[in-house]
Amino acid sequence: MVEIDVLLRQVKRIHFIGIGGSGMCPLAEILHKEGYLLSGSDNNETDTLARIRSLGIPVAMGQKAENIAGAEMIVYTAALLKDNPELVAALESGIPTFERSKLLGAVTRMYPNSICISGTHGKTTACSMLTQVLIEAGFDPTAVIGGKLPLTGTNGTVGHSEHMVCEACEFVDTFLDLSPDIAVILNVDEDHLDYFKTFDNLKKSFTKFASMATKMIIFNGDDLNTVDTVVPAAEICGKPVITFGLDDGNIYRAANVSLENEFASFELIRYGENLGRVTLGIPGKHHVYNALAVIASAMESGASFEQCVSGIAHFRGAGRRFEILGEINGITVADDYAHHPKELEVTLETAMKMGYNRVIAVFQPFTYSRTSILFDEFVRVLKIPDKCIMTEIMGSREINTFGIYTSQLAERIPESVWFNTFEEVAEYAVNFAREGDLIITLGCGDIYKAAKIMIKMLNERQ
Repeated sequence: MVEIDVLLRQVKRIHFIGIGGSGMCPLAEILHKEGYLLSGSDNNETDTLARIRSLGIPVAMGQKAENIAGAEMIVYTAALLKDNPELVAALESGIPTFERSKLLGAVTRMYPNSICISGTHGKTTACSMLTQVLIEAGFDPTAVIGGKLPLTGTNGTVGHSEHMVCEACEFVDTFLDLSPDIAVILNVDEDHLDYFKTFDNLKKSFTKFASMATKMIIFNGDDLNTVDTVVPAAEICGKPVITFGLDDGNIYRAANVSLENEFASFELIRYGENLGRVTLGIPGKHHVYNALAVIASAMESGASFEQCVSGIAHFRGAGRRFEILGEINGITVADDYAHHPKELEVTLETAMKMGYNRVIAVFQPFTYSRTSILFDEFVRVLKIPDKCIMTEIMGSREINTFGIYTSQLAERIPESVWFNTFEEVAEYAVNFAREGDLIITLGCGDIYKAAKIMIKMLNERQ
């Protein structure tokens, strides 16, 4: 029995350091509904903090040692720096202290059918879509999602069945703390190389994750990097493997894919049988793979094809995934979590094909290491939109030892501009935009705040 599993049966008062994080908030909601007495702290006001406070959970702004007083267990986000005052006090106090992934791992072990969805891209969308399918089908799942699901208005939900859906993030190997019954791999791409150092190390971690599956591995049979990770994992765990993709030979296959204003539909071929047509309610051909992963996960868990078709058609995306925030004076403002070059590429290419007059991308680079290592790829994809506006790099957990700055990106991207503050970014974007344009904020930090400022400015001008 893992230590944290035992402690969860003994303690009642738990403190969350960084409770507003997208990965922390749903766990807090689950434990709150399970009767635990929670408290939390954070440094920035966010929408998730408002949600936490609405549940009656006290949240302290600022990280201070005294915030942990009275806690019997402490959970912290992996994004914290080691000198965080609360983390230092927690480690010195003797109070059992666990990184967020340890708690998520314990939660996955509470459910007989934990579906853990991994992959460099698409985890939040796939988890959200699968959760919607299972909820609408009456499966009453528990879920931990990295973005807000419009159906529930939350990042997580507490069900009363054997089914659980959660994101399995590879960052600093946190997904190795989980206990997947069904391990899903959407894709494997170069990212977080500040931690993994080499792509080969990253792939080895995905192999370890997949090998932990107790029931089956569901994976993208079209992605060679994913196939490379799953083949040795299947040999280790000896569990069935289920493939999905567009290529012949996949067990769950999309055939006759068509696009209507960038909304995809396809015929689902399962074990060679054509089950019927699936239509997506979110734009982007790349979401065909997410839908296939969802259908495979749901049907292998007992859902019918018809239930999958219905839930996928009703799914309108997760929070911060091409989320339309408003349309004022003919100018559409959207927000998206894309922060890796490949995510930016598919999002921007989709946007460019949706019939807008111009696409104005507002990008916040996230972490110095990613920006430096993938610099040329960022330059390439940020040339896709009609206009690129950028903020300075959000360093998050890092110190800028790379000597990298947004101005260096701007030098390589024609007609691009960058600013230090969201107010400057918003004012430039609003002044530049005209009727028929799309302004889309992009990044996994807090760039959505700039989108909200734009909405306010546009409304005031209206």
